[in-house]
Amino acid sequence: MEIIVAATVGLLVALGVWMMLDRNLVRVVLGVVVIGNAINLAVVSVGRLGGQAAAFVAAGEVPAQAANPLPQALVLTAIVIGFALFVFALGVLKRAWVEHGTTETDRVTAQAETPAPDLPVDKPASGERA
Repeated sequence: MEIIVAATVGLLVALGVWMMLDRNLVRVVLGVVVIGNAINLAVVSVGRLGGQAAAFVAAGEVPAQAANPLPQALVLTAIVIGFALFVFALGVLKRAWVEHGTTETDRVTAQAETPAPDLPVDKPASGERA
């Protein structure tokens, strides 16, 4: 079972990196989400996948095959934070679409690097080279 989970995590990380290398910002955002899910799966797998006993038992008794609840709690927190990050990224993506009319990184960068039309052009002082 651990080999299947490890292969799935590797596949998800590879897919996420491939999506993040795209020129479309929508795929970049989705790639971040996929990598986040891969990391969550990896953390859960560290906490023993085949736990046979419940995590909560009577005081003084610790079963040998109990699942570790700490990675599960960490992943639950990471899921909430990841969802908040995804919603924030979608808001930024929508704003980029409204401002630039596209989600391609090259066009957004080209428009963002142009000087603002209301800024005066600096003239070099006498003795300075332009």
